Amino acid sequence: MLLSEFAKPSKAHYKILIVSWVGWLLGFYDLILIAFLLVPIGKELSLTKVQLSYALGASLAATGVGGVAFGILADRYGRKRVFQWTILTYSIATLLTGLAGGLGMLVVSRVIAGFGVGGEWAAGQTYVSETFPPNVRGRYCAFLQSGAPIGLTLAALVGAFVEPAIGWRVCFLLSTFFVFLVIIVRRTLPESDLWLQNGSLRIESRNNFLELFAKTYRRFFLLSLTLSIFDMSAYWMTFTWLPTYLNEVRHLSITHSSLWIVWTQVGILLGTLSFGFVADAIGRRPAYSMYCAVMALGLIMITVMWGAIAANPAYILIFMFFVGFGTGNFAGFGPLFSELFPTKIRSTASGSAFNIARGLQFFSQLVIASIVLETGISIAALFALLTGAWIWTLPETKGRKLDSLEPQDSPTVTALSS
Repeated sequence: MLLSEFAKPSKAHYKILIVSWVGWLLGFYDLILIAFLLVPIGKELSLTKVQLSYALGASLAATGVGGVAFGILADRYGRKRVFQWTILTYSIATLLTGLAGGLGMLVVSRVIAGFGVGGEWAAGQTYVSETFPPNVRGRYCAFLQSGAPIGLTLAALVGAFVEPAIGWRVCFLLSTFFVFLVIIVRRTLPESDLWLQNGSLRIESRNNFLELFAKTYRRFFLLSLTLSIFDMSAYWMTFTWLPTYLNEVRHLSITHSSLWIVWTQVGILLGTLSFGFVADAIGRRPAYSMYCAVMALGLIMITVMWGAIAANPAYILIFMFFVGFGTGNFAGFGPLFSELFPTKIRSTASGSAFNIARGLQFFSQLVIASIVLETGISIAALFALLTGAWIWTLPETKGRKLDSLEPQDSPTVTALSS
């Protein structure tokens, strides 16, 4: 019996889940930490806001390359093995970031970080999706995604309270110890048995990325990529610059801004965890639409409608929470993409659709850095609404079995039954 065929999760399932969750938490923390250290980094290295946006954008662009590259590798060499490689990659990047002496090395180190984090998401989400039973896949993949808001919260706390005491360089250097997680992965986790069962398909499929554009998968891949682009734009236009927006436009202290961000992350955590249960109960599509609408409302209220709520801190708290809670829709990408594509290209498809979209956020960072922050973050509300509408171009995949036989897994076939 495959792990995905168990009636309920076992000890092996929970080992895979917890270690994958820790890996994603640490990876996302490493990716986003720089957003909370922009001020001290900029001062020490004498960098402008636009120059800092190069480092931010470059790391996001690299996640696209990493998602594709490590996704292909995970389909070829296994989920577990490639998961280890990605952790090693972003651990090395944190060391180089802490040693950066100028813009050039800072950008290079963040490119390496983005490369590893993009690949980590692809390998980790596919790993969990393939091993958990279909009826609970949504909620456990959502738990895995909850590592992102916790990682961001950790980054906010480090930026507000730790960095002033030890400096931004030491904050990055300490993250190098993430590499020890590789030892845990190597010793305690099994490989995805669904992937192992598909050895013949792995041999036949030598051009995984190009296969995404074959007639069988092209439409669903492009629809998935567009969905990711809309949602990534909403997220990164908001959270990369939200601390700066609160500090420079709304004149909150850096510490106070970080506390607001932490509160938003509480919303994201609850939204992420609840999204999996909602998506397993009512379906992927309606869940996306509901959560994206909540996010858009929160964004409009803390930007365009700020004057109407600024006098009452309780209202600010409510709508900052809405922004976070609605962002919980990101928990749906892992199971959705895994359910749309067959085992032989599942990690390639998931990593490419999710991370190419994140890589394209290099341009959104340049846009935000060049216009009024309030306007840029308010535009994110539009992208949230587009995400909630676009999800309906894809078939409903709730409870779909990840079969090892390609004809049964083919999106062309399964879409007709939707």
